Amino acid sequence: MRIALYSEVFLPKIDGVVTRILRTLEQLNELGHEAVVFAPGNPPSSYAGHAVVPVRSVSFKPWYPEIKLGLPTARIATNMAHFRPDIVHAVNPIWLAAYGVLSARRRDLPLLSSFHTDVPHYADALGLHLLRHPSEHWLRWLHNQSEVNLCTSGPMVERARAVGVRDVDLWPKAVDTGGYHPSMADRALRSRLTGGHPEDPLIVYVGRVSKEKNLDQLIEPMRRLPQARLAIVGSGPHREQLERQFAGTNTVFTGYMSGPDLASAYASADVFAFPSQSETLGLVALEAFASGLPVVGARAGGIPYVVDHGETGFLVEPGSADDLTRRLGELVDDPQLRARMAAAARQEALRHSWRASTDKLVEYYRLALERHEHRHVPPGPFLKTFGAAEYRTLKLPRRRRRG
Repeated sequence: MRIALYSEVFLPKIDGVVTRILRTLEQLNELGHEAVVFAPGNPPSSYAGHAVVPVRSVSFKPWYPEIKLGLPTARIATNMAHFRPDIVHAVNPIWLAAYGVLSARRRDLPLLSSFHTDVPHYADALGLHLLRHPSEHWLRWLHNQSEVNLCTSGPMVERARAVGVRDVDLWPKAVDTGGYHPSMADRALRSRLTGGHPEDPLIVYVGRVSKEKNLDQLIEPMRRLPQARLAIVGSGPHREQLERQFAGTNTVFTGYMSGPDLASAYASADVFAFPSQSETLGLVALEAFASGLPVVGARAGGIPYVVDHGETGFLVEPGSADDLTRRLGELVDDPQLRARMAAAARQEALRHSWRASTDKLVEYYRLALERHEHRHVPPGPFLKTFGAAEYRTLKLPRRRRRG
């Protein structure tokens, strides 16, 4: 199968969405499928045997400078036409991937879209309240152009359906249990993460350091748990402000980490803290499980889909400093409880492989192809007009619908 994949984020940026794309591309290659990836910024020219087409982009300043907004160009049209995909996969269609949605409909191609980020919630978190309702309408319209829509957790499937998105299903969670493993623990790194106190209990957070992650909710627990240390692994637009807010607490900010260093950071800690209320899944929680860490997370978004309260960690009331402090304190002060939950977390992670998740994705690709044939609706006047200049410029024949 030939897949044109449009994504709003890709390497060199690292986050949960990028990680899922990378692991999926690796598995698609092993399964004999071919993809072309359209990505903003300065990505590598290929990944796992698949071509990557860089798309001219601009930074989403001042709200989130790390986010690059891809700009539609003739180069995208040229590569799309020459690749002649069987299906288009729009990852988190908002801007660049929204162009992928429109281009698929314009070319009368089967389309699958996947929902990874609750953009309306993020708009509120970033103070862009006026964008909440327009973004919700825009996302609903884009996703309803697709034959199949996928979410990465059960709660997000329900949320998508609640706002009017049709044909929604679940893209199963997965994690690399080989790369993330308790054996990756490193004493020297633990000393660094604890500010030179490796004997103290270590709480870790991994991910973007941005406002919507609610990391400020960890300040009060760290003030009330002087016996513990906190390492915040990652970076983002909120880092400098948080460093000022955490001043005087036992907290270390490491900046970005990746590869074996990141795996060691997980495995060298004792507890994973995840106060974010906006996660559609929370891949980092699964990576923590694979590394043998219990997770204390907010009872919000996709986190309850990952954490089994009382077994693999604790769920706390969003925004409750008392609840968060109490649950972190229980794990910090009770090594036996930590060990029991760590073992259960590792066993849970072992149930979810990237191969099984990608096999299911391929099934959904085939379902999108079938629905496209049986429910076929020709593109309307707007979509016919959209991109017509591409064909005049390229002078390439239009792709015929398979029949």
